[in-house]
Amino acid sequence: MSVIKHKNQRVGIFIDTQNLYHSAKNLYGARVNFDQVVKDGLAERLLTRAVAYVITTESGEEKSFFEALGKMGIETKTKNLQIFSGGAKKADWDVGLAVDAIKLAPKLDAIILVTGDGDFVPLVEYLQNVGCQVEVMSFGKSSSAKLIETCDDFIDLDENPAQYLIGHGNGGVKRNRRPREPRDSSPRK
Repeated sequence: MSVIKHKNQRVGIFIDTQNLYHSAKNLYGARVNFDQVVKDGLAERLLTRAVAYVITTESGEEKSFFEALGKMGIETKTKNLQIFSGGAKKADWDVGLAVDAIKLAPKLDAIILVTGDGDFVPLVEYLQNVGCQVEVMSFGKSSSAKLIETCDDFIDLDENPAQYLIGHGNGGVKRNRRPREPRDSSPRK
């Protein structure tokens, strides 16, 4: 299905930061270039709001990352990492992201969900039913097939990972990295 993207469309971008972060880390061992993701998703349309849903830890080491998102024009909504008595950790923004998308839907023509999480399928269906065009951006290799099938447009970040990653391949931005030592390619016994 082809979607229409025209310059007067009001767009809201909702970023499931943890989902994208873990996909990039697990698939490519790299970090996400959120600025490029937002720019390409927007496709020269009118940005109403871009929100990244992020988790804070006790160490606070993510503060510079949050500041960098702000400099890109991406609002951050934070939630503390929950650590349970047995050591289990929980960091989930799904409901918060969904509620914000629903609240802003009347002011938007297109909503971009930056996630591969299939839990958002009911949200996509709801937003479409209230008249929003719903686009999804994520790494296809780690995305829900049902989410891809349900949305109006899917941008697969796996098609050009160097464009959307920092420190990946020749196209990625590398920062203070030493070249890797060559690995022994002899067969293992």
